[in-house]
Amino acid sequence: MHKTSAWPLALVYVGLICYASLYPFSDWRSQGIVPWAFLSSPWPKYWTGFDVTINLLGYLPFGFLLTLSALRTGRRRFAVVLATLVAGLLSLTMESLQSYLPLRVASNVDLGLNGLGAWLGALLARSLEQWGIIERWSVFRARWFVADARGGLVLLALWPGALLFPAAVPFGLGQVLERLEAALADSLQDTPWLDWLPVRDIELQPLAPGAELVCVMLGMLIPCLLGYCIIRSTRQRLLFLLLVFACGLGVTALSAALSYGPEHAWAWFSLPVKAGLVVALVLALSLLGVPRRVSAALVLLALGVHLDLLNQAPASPYFAQTLSTWEQGRFIRFHGLAQWLGWLWPYATMVYVLFRVWVRDTKN
Repeated sequence: MHKTSAWPLALVYVGLICYASLYPFSDWRSQGIVPWAFLSSPWPKYWTGFDVTINLLGYLPFGFLLTLSALRTGRRRFAVVLATLVAGLLSLTMESLQSYLPLRVASNVDLGLNGLGAWLGALLARSLEQWGIIERWSVFRARWFVADARGGLVLLALWPGALLFPAAVPFGLGQVLERLEAALADSLQDTPWLDWLPVRDIELQPLAPGAELVCVMLGMLIPCLLGYCIIRSTRQRLLFLLLVFACGLGVTALSAALSYGPEHAWAWFSLPVKAGLVVALVLALSLLGVPRRVSAALVLLALGVHLDLLNQAPASPYFAQTLSTWEQGRFIRFHGLAQWLGWLWPYATMVYVLFRVWVRDTKN
Protein backbone atom coordinates (compact mmCIF):
# COMPACT_ATOMS: atom_id res chain seq x y z
CA MET A 1 0.00 0.00 0.00
CA HIS A 2 1.40 3.40 -1.05
CA LYS A 3 1.19 6.72 0.71
CA THR A 4 -0.32 9.05 -1.84
CA SER A 5 -0.61 12.81 -2.22
CA ALA A 6 -3.91 12.34 -4.07
CA TRP A 7 -5.93 11.95 -0.87
CA PRO A 8 -4.86 15.22 0.87
CA LEU A 9 -5.20 17.01 -2.47
CA ALA A 10 -8.74 15.64 -2.75
CA LEU A 11 -9.52 17.07 0.69
CA VAL A 12 -8.15 20.45 -0.38
CA TYR A 13 -10.31 20.24 -3.49
CA VAL A 14 -13.37 19.64 -1.31
CA GLY A 15 -12.63 23.02 0.26
CA LEU A 16 -12.47 24.57 -3.20
CA ILE A 17 -15.83 23.04 -4.14
CA CYS A 18 -17.47 24.20 -0.91
CA TYR A 19 -16.14 27.72 -1.36
CA ALA A 20 -17.17 27.94 -5.01
CA SER A 21 -20.61 26.46 -4.30
CA LEU A 22 -21.57 28.51 -1.24
CA TYR A 23 -19.98 31.89 -1.92
CA PRO A 24 -20.79 34.58 -0.69
CA PHE A 25 -21.78 32.77 2.56
CA SER A 26 -24.26 35.51 3.53
CA ASP A 27 -28.01 36.03 4.06
CA TRP A 28 -28.68 32.41 4.95
CA ARG A 29 -32.41 31.84 5.39
CA SER A 30 -35.13 29.33 4.70
CA GLN A 31 -37.10 30.06 1.54
CA GLY A 32 -40.03 27.86 2.52
CA ILE A 33 -39.07 24.86 0.39
CA VAL A 34 -37.37 21.60 1.17
CA PRO A 35 -33.67 21.67 0.25
CA TRP A 36 -34.05 18.92 -2.34
CA ALA A 37 -36.99 20.50 -4.17
CA PHE A 38 -34.69 21.40 -7.07
CA LEU A 39 -34.48 17.72 -8.01
CA SER A 40 -38.00 17.80 -9.49
CA SER A 41 -37.77 21.31 -10.93
CA PRO A 42 -37.94 21.83 -14.71
CA TRP A 43 -34.70 22.40 -16.52
CA PRO A 44 -33.57 26.03 -16.55
CA LYS A 45 -34.57 28.02 -19.62
CA TYR A 46 -31.36 30.02 -19.71
CA TRP A 47 -27.84 28.67 -19.50
CA THR A 48 -24.44 29.53 -20.94
CA GLY A 49 -21.56 27.50 -22.24
CA PHE A 50 -19.44 28.81 -19.38
CA ASP A 51 -21.90 27.45 -16.79
CA VAL A 52 -21.96 24.02 -18.45
CA THR A 53 -18.17 23.91 -18.74
CA ILE A 54 -17.46 25.04 -15.19
CA ASN A 55 -19.92 22.53 -13.70
CA LEU A 56 -18.59 19.70 -15.85
CA LEU A 57 -14.91 20.43 -15.36
CA GLY A 58 -15.26 21.59 -11.76
CA TYR A 59 -15.79 18.07 -10.43
CA LEU A 60 -13.50 16.27 -12.89
CA PRO A 61 -10.32 16.73 -10.78
CA PHE A 62 -12.23 15.59 -7.68
CA GLY A 63 -13.27 12.33 -9.30
CA PHE A 64 -9.76 11.91 -10.65
CA LEU A 65 -8.10 12.47 -7.25
CA LEU A 66 -10.52 10.18 -5.39
CA THR A 67 -10.02 7.35 -7.87
CA LEU A 68 -6.26 7.88 -7.96
CA SER A 69 -6.14 7.76 -4.17
CA ALA A 70 -8.05 4.46 -4.18
CA LEU A 71 -5.82 2.96 -6.87
CA ARG A 72 -2.61 4.08 -5.15
CA THR A 73 -3.67 2.60 -1.80
CA GLY A 74 -4.67 -0.77 -3.26
CA ARG A 75 -8.46 -0.26 -3.20
CA ARG A 76 -9.02 -0.96 -6.89
CA ARG A 77 -12.41 -2.63 -6.72
CA PHE A 78 -15.31 -0.27 -7.43
CA ALA A 79 -12.92 2.73 -7.34
CA VAL A 80 -14.67 4.53 -10.21
CA VAL A 81 -18.15 3.85 -8.85
CA LEU A 82 -17.31 4.92 -5.31
CA ALA A 83 -15.54 8.09 -6.45
CA THR A 84 -18.54 9.06 -8.60
CA LEU A 85 -20.96 8.37 -5.74
CA VAL A 86 -18.91 10.40 -3.25
CA ALA A 87 -18.68 13.29 -5.70
CA GLY A 88 -22.41 13.04 -6.40
CA LEU A 89 -23.23 13.15 -2.69
CA LEU A 90 -20.99 16.19 -2.25
CA SER A 91 -22.68 17.92 -5.18
CA LEU A 92 -26.15 17.04 -3.83
CA THR A 93 -25.17 18.52 -0.46
CA MET A 94 -23.85 21.72 -2.03
CA GLU A 95 -26.91 22.18 -4.26
CA SER A 96 -29.22 21.55 -1.30
CA LEU A 97 -27.39 24.13 0.82
CA GLN A 98 -27.73 26.64 -2.02
CA SER A 99 -31.47 26.55 -1.35
CA TYR A 100 -30.75 28.64 1.76
CA LEU A 101 -28.72 31.26 -0.17
CA PRO A 102 -30.85 33.83 -2.04
CA LEU A 103 -27.95 34.71 -4.33
CA ARG A 104 -27.47 31.10 -5.47
CA VAL A 105 -29.80 28.86 -7.46
CA ALA A 106 -29.89 25.11 -6.85
CA SER A 107 -30.08 23.20 -10.14
CA ASN A 108 -30.64 19.58 -11.08
CA VAL A 109 -28.69 20.25 -14.27
CA ASP A 110 -25.68 21.38 -12.22
CA LEU A 111 -26.00 18.21 -10.13
CA GLY A 112 -26.00 16.05 -13.24
CA LEU A 113 -23.06 17.87 -14.81
CA ASN A 114 -21.08 17.63 -11.56
CA GLY A 115 -21.67 13.88 -11.40
CA LEU A 116 -20.76 13.47 -15.07
CA GLY A 117 -17.56 15.45 -14.57
CA ALA A 118 -16.56 13.35 -11.56
CA TRP A 119 -17.26 10.15 -13.51
CA LEU A 120 -15.09 11.35 -16.41
CA GLY A 121 -12.30 12.20 -13.98
CA ALA A 122 -12.58 8.78 -12.37
CA LEU A 123 -12.46 7.08 -15.78
CA LEU A 124 -9.39 9.14 -16.67
CA ALA A 125 -7.59 8.00 -13.50
CA ARG A 126 -8.57 4.39 -14.18
CA SER A 127 -7.38 4.62 -17.79
CA LEU A 128 -4.04 6.08 -16.73
CA GLU A 129 -3.67 3.20 -14.29
CA GLN A 130 -4.46 0.62 -16.98
CA TRP A 131 -2.00 2.21 -19.39
CA GLY A 132 0.73 1.96 -16.76
CA ILE A 133 1.17 5.71 -16.33
CA ILE A 134 0.33 5.59 -12.62
CA GLU A 135 2.97 2.92 -12.10
CA ARG A 136 5.50 5.04 -13.97
CA TRP A 137 4.68 7.95 -11.66
CA SER A 138 5.25 5.65 -8.69
CA VAL A 139 8.67 4.72 -10.06
CA PHE A 140 9.44 8.39 -10.76
CA ARG A 141 8.36 9.42 -7.28
CA ALA A 142 10.44 6.69 -5.62
CA ARG A 143 13.48 7.76 -7.63
CA TRP A 144 13.07 11.49 -7.02
CA PHE A 145 11.50 11.86 -3.57
CA VAL A 146 12.00 10.42 -0.11
CA ALA A 147 9.39 7.98 1.17
CA ASP A 148 7.58 10.46 3.46
CA ALA A 149 7.32 13.28 0.90
CA ARG A 150 3.53 13.42 0.72
CA GLY A 151 3.03 16.60 2.78
CA GLY A 152 5.79 18.45 0.96
CA LEU A 153 4.42 17.45 -2.43
CA VAL A 154 0.97 18.72 -1.49
CA LEU A 155 2.39 22.07 -0.34
CA LEU A 156 4.45 22.43 -3.50
CA ALA A 157 1.40 21.61 -5.62
CA LEU A 158 -0.58 24.34 -3.82
CA TRP A 159 2.14 27.00 -4.09
CA PRO A 160 1.19 28.19 -7.62
CA GLY A 161 -2.43 28.56 -6.49
CA ALA A 162 -1.27 30.62 -3.52
CA LEU A 163 0.56 32.97 -5.90
CA LEU A 164 -2.50 33.48 -8.08
CA PHE A 165 -4.03 36.26 -5.98
CA PRO A 166 -1.88 39.43 -6.16
CA ALA A 167 0.23 40.24 -3.10
CA ALA A 168 1.72 43.52 -1.88
CA VAL A 169 5.17 42.12 -2.70
CA PRO A 170 5.71 39.57 -5.48
CA PHE A 171 6.00 36.06 -3.97
CA GLY A 172 5.11 37.61 -0.60
CA LEU A 173 2.78 35.02 0.92
CA GLY A 174 1.43 35.18 4.47
CA GLN A 175 0.75 38.91 4.86
CA VAL A 176 -2.06 38.69 7.42
CA LEU A 177 -1.21 40.99 10.35
CA GLU A 178 -3.07 44.09 9.13
CA ARG A 179 -6.17 42.09 8.15
CA LEU A 180 -6.15 40.16 11.42
CA GLU A 181 -6.02 43.38 13.39
CA ALA A 182 -8.91 44.84 11.40
CA ALA A 183 -11.00 41.66 11.70
CA LEU A 184 -10.34 41.44 15.44
CA ALA A 185 -11.27 45.09 15.95
CA ASP A 186 -14.53 44.59 14.03
CA SER A 187 -15.43 41.49 16.04
CA LEU A 188 -14.76 43.29 19.34
CA GLN A 189 -16.67 46.42 18.37
CA ASP A 190 -19.11 47.61 21.07
CA THR A 191 -17.60 45.26 23.65
CA PRO A 192 -15.36 46.09 26.63
CA TRP A 193 -12.70 43.79 25.17
CA LEU A 194 -11.94 46.33 22.44
CA ASP A 195 -9.90 48.35 24.95
CA TRP A 196 -7.65 45.32 25.44
CA LEU A 197 -6.68 45.26 21.76
CA PRO A 198 -3.03 46.37 21.32
CA VAL A 199 -2.69 49.50 19.21
CA ARG A 200 0.43 50.30 17.18
CA ASP A 201 2.10 53.63 17.82
CA ILE A 202 2.72 54.18 14.08
CA GLU A 203 1.01 52.99 10.94
CA LEU A 204 2.53 50.28 8.82
CA GLN A 205 4.91 51.75 6.26
CA PRO A 206 5.62 50.47 2.72
CA LEU A 207 8.72 48.34 2.43
CA ALA A 208 11.96 50.04 1.44
CA PRO A 209 13.50 48.72 -1.80
CA GLY A 210 16.10 46.74 0.16
CA ALA A 211 13.45 45.08 2.33
CA GLU A 212 11.36 44.35 -0.78
CA LEU A 213 14.40 42.71 -2.36
CA VAL A 214 14.83 40.46 0.68
CA CYS A 215 11.12 39.53 0.70
CA VAL A 216 11.18 38.61 -2.99
CA MET A 217 14.38 36.62 -2.53
CA LEU A 218 13.01 34.67 0.43
CA GLY A 219 9.61 34.20 -1.20
CA MET A 220 11.24 32.41 -4.13
CA LEU A 221 13.86 30.62 -2.04
CA ILE A 222 11.39 29.05 0.43
CA PRO A 223 9.69 26.63 -2.05
CA CYS A 224 13.12 25.67 -3.38
CA LEU A 225 14.32 24.79 0.12
CA LEU A 226 11.08 22.96 0.81
CA GLY A 227 11.72 20.84 -2.27
CA TYR A 228 15.29 20.19 -1.12
CA CYS A 229 13.79 18.64 2.04
CA ILE A 230 12.18 15.82 0.05
CA ILE A 231 14.24 15.51 -3.19
CA ARG A 232 17.01 12.95 -3.23
CA SER A 233 19.88 14.07 -5.48
CA THR A 234 21.63 17.31 -6.41
CA ARG A 235 20.89 16.93 -10.12
CA GLN A 236 17.20 16.46 -9.40
CA ARG A 237 17.22 19.51 -7.15
CA LEU A 238 18.68 21.58 -9.99
CA LEU A 239 15.87 20.59 -12.36
CA PHE A 240 13.32 21.28 -9.62
CA LEU A 241 14.89 24.70 -8.98
CA LEU A 242 14.46 25.69 -12.64
CA LEU A 243 10.84 24.49 -12.55
CA VAL A 244 10.09 26.55 -9.43
CA PHE A 245 11.47 29.73 -10.98
CA ALA A 246 9.61 29.19 -14.26
CA CYS A 247 6.36 28.39 -12.44
CA GLY A 248 6.68 31.32 -10.01
CA LEU A 249 7.36 33.85 -12.75
CA GLY A 250 4.61 32.48 -14.99
CA VAL A 251 1.89 32.37 -12.33
CA THR A 252 2.75 35.83 -11.00
CA ALA A 253 2.55 37.25 -14.52
CA LEU A 254 -0.77 35.44 -15.05
CA SER A 255 -2.09 36.88 -11.79
CA ALA A 256 -1.17 40.42 -12.85
CA ALA A 257 -2.73 39.88 -16.29
CA LEU A 258 -5.99 38.63 -14.78
CA SER A 259 -6.12 41.46 -12.26
CA TYR A 260 -4.95 44.50 -14.18
CA GLY A 261 -5.06 43.45 -17.83
CA PRO A 262 -2.65 41.61 -20.16
CA GLU A 263 -0.69 44.79 -20.83
CA HIS A 264 0.26 44.89 -17.12
CA ALA A 265 1.36 41.26 -16.87
CA TRP A 266 4.97 42.27 -16.11
CA ALA A 267 4.35 45.59 -14.36
CA TRP A 268 5.48 44.03 -11.07
CA PHE A 269 8.91 43.13 -12.52
CA SER A 270 10.73 46.09 -10.99
CA LEU A 271 14.43 46.48 -10.20
CA PRO A 272 14.15 45.23 -6.56
CA VAL A 273 12.18 42.21 -7.80
CA LYS A 274 14.80 41.42 -10.45
CA ALA A 275 17.60 41.77 -7.92
CA GLY A 276 15.75 39.60 -5.40
CA LEU A 277 15.24 36.87 -7.98
CA VAL A 278 18.92 36.93 -8.95
CA VAL A 279 19.98 36.64 -5.31
CA ALA A 280 17.46 33.84 -4.76
CA LEU A 281 18.82 31.96 -7.77
CA VAL A 282 22.41 32.31 -6.57
CA LEU A 283 21.52 31.13 -3.06
CA ALA A 284 19.38 28.25 -4.33
CA LEU A 285 22.23 27.08 -6.58
CA SER A 286 24.77 27.34 -3.75
CA LEU A 287 22.52 25.28 -1.46
CA LEU A 288 21.87 22.44 -3.92
CA GLY A 289 24.05 20.01 -1.99
CA VAL A 290 22.97 20.72 1.59
CA PRO A 291 21.54 17.83 3.65
CA ARG A 292 17.77 17.61 3.97
CA ARG A 293 17.91 18.41 7.68
CA VAL A 294 19.84 21.61 6.97
CA SER A 295 17.28 22.48 4.29
CA ALA A 296 14.50 22.13 6.86
CA ALA A 297 16.32 24.47 9.26
CA LEU A 298 16.85 27.00 6.48
CA VAL A 299 13.14 26.84 5.53
CA LEU A 300 12.17 27.73 9.09
CA LEU A 301 14.72 30.56 9.24
CA ALA A 302 13.66 31.94 5.87
CA LEU A 303 9.97 31.75 6.78
CA GLY A 304 10.56 33.59 10.06
CA VAL A 305 12.43 36.47 8.44
CA HIS A 306 10.07 36.60 5.45
CA LEU A 307 6.89 36.77 7.52
CA ASP A 308 8.37 39.29 9.95
CA LEU A 309 9.38 41.67 7.15
CA LEU A 310 6.23 41.20 5.11
CA ASN A 311 3.86 41.81 8.00
CA GLN A 312 5.51 45.13 8.76
CA ALA A 313 4.18 46.42 5.41
CA PRO A 314 0.60 47.51 4.66
CA ALA A 315 -1.60 45.70 2.18
CA SER A 316 -1.19 46.59 -1.47
CA PRO A 317 -2.80 49.93 -2.39
CA TYR A 318 -4.22 48.13 -5.42
CA PHE A 319 -6.00 45.54 -3.29
CA ALA A 320 -9.44 47.20 -3.44
CA GLN A 321 -9.12 47.70 -7.19
CA THR A 322 -8.06 44.09 -7.63
CA LEU A 323 -10.90 42.77 -5.51
CA SER A 324 -13.42 44.84 -7.47
CA THR A 325 -12.00 43.56 -10.75
CA TRP A 326 -12.25 39.92 -9.69
CA GLU A 327 -15.75 40.39 -8.21
CA GLN A 328 -17.07 41.83 -11.45
CA GLY A 329 -15.74 38.91 -13.46
CA ARG A 330 -16.20 35.17 -13.50
CA PHE A 331 -13.43 34.51 -10.99
CA ILE A 332 -15.51 35.64 -8.01
CA ARG A 333 -15.96 32.09 -6.72
CA PHE A 334 -12.24 31.42 -6.77
CA HIS A 335 -10.51 34.66 -5.81
CA GLY A 336 -11.16 34.12 -2.11
CA LEU A 337 -9.72 30.62 -2.13
CA ALA A 338 -6.54 31.82 -3.84
CA GLN A 339 -6.32 34.59 -1.27
CA TRP A 340 -6.71 32.15 1.62
CA LEU A 341 -4.02 29.94 0.10
CA GLY A 342 -1.73 32.96 -0.09
CA TRP A 343 -2.37 33.80 3.54
CA LEU A 344 -2.02 30.29 4.97
CA TRP A 345 0.58 28.59 2.77
CA PRO A 346 3.68 29.84 4.68
CA TYR A 347 2.20 28.90 8.06
CA ALA A 348 1.16 25.44 6.82
CA THR A 349 4.70 25.01 5.48
CA MET A 350 6.15 26.00 8.84
CA VAL A 351 3.94 23.48 10.66
CA TYR A 352 4.84 20.75 8.16
CA VAL A 353 8.60 21.32 8.44
CA LEU A 354 8.46 21.51 12.25
CA PHE A 355 6.45 18.28 12.35
CA ARG A 356 8.87 16.61 9.95
CA VAL A 357 11.88 17.59 12.07
CA TRP A 358 10.09 16.51 15.25
CA VAL A 359 9.17 13.11 13.84
CA ARG A 360 12.73 12.53 12.67
CA ASP A 361 14.06 13.50 16.11
CA THR A 362 11.69 11.08 17.87
CA LYS A 363 12.75 8.26 15.52
CA ASN A 364 16.39 8.96 16.28
